[in-house]
Amino acid sequence: MLLNVRKTLRTAPPSAVFGLGIIAIYIFVAIFAPLIAPYGQTEIVDLEFMPWSSKYWLGTDNIGRDMLSRIIYGARNTVGIAFMTTILAFLVGTTLGILAAIKGRWIDQLLSRLVDVLMAIPSLIFKLLLLTAFGTTIVNMVLIIALVDSTRVFRLARAVSMDIVVMDYIEAARLRGDGLWRLVTREILPNAAAPLAAEFGLRFCFVFLAISALSFLGLGIQPPLADWGSMVRDNSSLIAFGEITPLIPAVAIALLTIGVNFVVDWMLHRYSGLKD
Repeated sequence: MLLNVRKTLRTAPPSAVFGLGIIAIYIFVAIFAPLIAPYGQTEIVDLEFMPWSSKYWLGTDNIGRDMLSRIIYGARNTVGIAFMTTILAFLVGTTLGILAAIKGRWIDQLLSRLVDVLMAIPSLIFKLLLLTAFGTTIVNMVLIIALVDSTRVFRLARAVSMDIVVMDYIEAARLRGDGLWRLVTREILPNAAAPLAAEFGLRFCFVFLAISALSFLGLGIQPPLADWGSMVRDNSSLIAFGEITPLIPAVAIALLTIGVNFVVDWMLHRYSGLKD
């Protein structure tokens, strides 16, 4: 298995290698944030807006917390919550999408029309409305974003599964008495894995950007937890003085998004059967 991984990486384009490297760095920082960060994410270490120095590599924020430490902890909070939200959205969307494709009839019509109604509402406005109504806790944010984004996953899972369920091997599996669980796990999911995996990467980017946008607007991850979106908002006044400190969390957001998209593009190209 290790040899296969090495062979795959050797044939990967430079953009995919760059993306994988970025993802690996972010995962490492998120896991070991307490060991890497020089200070705690809520610890007030000095006066507000202290300049860059050997003591505070990126200065301090609007209430005197170390910016470098909060950016490091932001990887754990923002990326970790986005990853959990994407997993939940995929569990809901994929399950209902495959169920609609297999069962068809009224189940398919009911789920499809419900998804159409939810997708007709602009997603950011819908999330803002629900968060305002139910509160801006992390649990509510995860559930609301997962619910809204599961509609997009549902559409893809249903479309891919609809193409699979009409194949001869699905009919043969039904004739030999395979149940719903065996059909899904043995026949449908293995054949739908490539597009779903690519969609997972893209959906993670959308969820990650949505959480950052909501935090920037004050309805995402709440203080005192470190979050890149709220860090841009809290320190935006420094831009008027020519300071680039507020842009560093924005660069962290953009860099991860670019890295994930590079990997997704490579996966789509690799599993599509296309050759350079």
